[in-house]
Amino acid sequence: MDQNTSIEQAAAHFRALLTEQLNRQVRMAQGSPAKDFSRMEHIVIGLIPGDGIGPILMAQARRVLEKLLAAELACGRVELRDIEGLTIENRTAQGKAIPDEVLAAIKDCDVLLKGPTETPKGGTLESANVAMRRELDLFANVRPVSVPKLGIDWTFFRENTEGEYALGSRGVEVPGMLSMDFKVTTDAGTRRIAKAAFDFARANGKTNVAIVTKANIMKKTDGMFTRICHEVAADYPEITAEDWYIDIMTANLVNPEIRSRFQVFVLPNLYGDIITDEAAQIQGGVGTAGSANTGSQYAMFEAVHGTAPRLIADGEGDYANPASILKAAELLLRHIAMADKADQLAAAMSLCVETERRVVMTGHRDGASCAQFVDYLLEKL
Repeated sequence: MDQNTSIEQAAAHFRALLTEQLNRQVRMAQGSPAKDFSRMEHIVIGLIPGDGIGPILMAQARRVLEKLLAAELACGRVELRDIEGLTIENRTAQGKAIPDEVLAAIKDCDVLLKGPTETPKGGTLESANVAMRRELDLFANVRPVSVPKLGIDWTFFRENTEGEYALGSRGVEVPGMLSMDFKVTTDAGTRRIAKAAFDFARANGKTNVAIVTKANIMKKTDGMFTRICHEVAADYPEITAEDWYIDIMTANLVNPEIRSRFQVFVLPNLYGDIITDEAAQIQGGVGTAGSANTGSQYAMFEAVHGTAPRLIADGEGDYANPASILKAAELLLRHIAMADKADQLAAAMSLCVETERRVVMTGHRDGASCAQFVDYLLEKL
């Protein structure tokens, strides 16, 4: 293929992407009302095991939800529904990030609790998470990180449906010469994540929101993100909005002289992915953090860590730590307006992990298994 042909094909591809994203901007600008879970008579919670250690963790998370929601399950207000088929084997066989029948089952639920899913390196198979965020319009990835003894109480609002991840698997290539990927920022997409961050700050008595970008380099996309965040901030005069560059913020999070001043963060997709893992490590590791992915109609809650193929290969999958998926379950309960049950779970976890520590997990055979820890947790609920 000659160079001119490659350029024409790339231009046609980019035109299609541009049209698609402009149409998406129009749909987002129209908006849709959010579900009010406090008024819903029937709530369907979909349980997605995922890959690797996912099924092991999900089986234990189900036990915890069954205990906490026993009354609601008995009267039919809440339904726990198992969703099968979101496995690397099925996705690879069908060549789809989310097979059609699995997506249909997902859309029949109101909220989802999801185990980790594997994304192959290379190839064209898109991440199941990226596809799910797009298909369900889960625009806000919310991750809390708390280390009271260090004065840390952070909440990150990562834009979930744009940035590099939305189009990262749809770039162009001139074989043997160059490759280009794309990053997208829309007005409507940025406004809604900014509003979510500032609404949270106001509702929870926070006074500072850090807007984290690389707007000095990515002048069009990050420049737009920063500008719109400040436009939204004007409606919240009691909250200080500060600009920070992603590189210095990664340093600030490990700087004990400054990190306790931060409260709420709002970030584009890629930066949010990186910095929330750093924050989780400060808390005790990615295995200790849960993640919320919310939109107006659907929400998905998941463990932050991956599928742990080494644990599976070593025959130690049963010793995987369920802390992250249980934190995700706590976030799910808060989202569906059952904060009292979320508080019960958080208190029991604190007692088991920090206070009593009668059953200790190490992630290996020299510690308790996942099931043994959950047995202990259920005693405390």
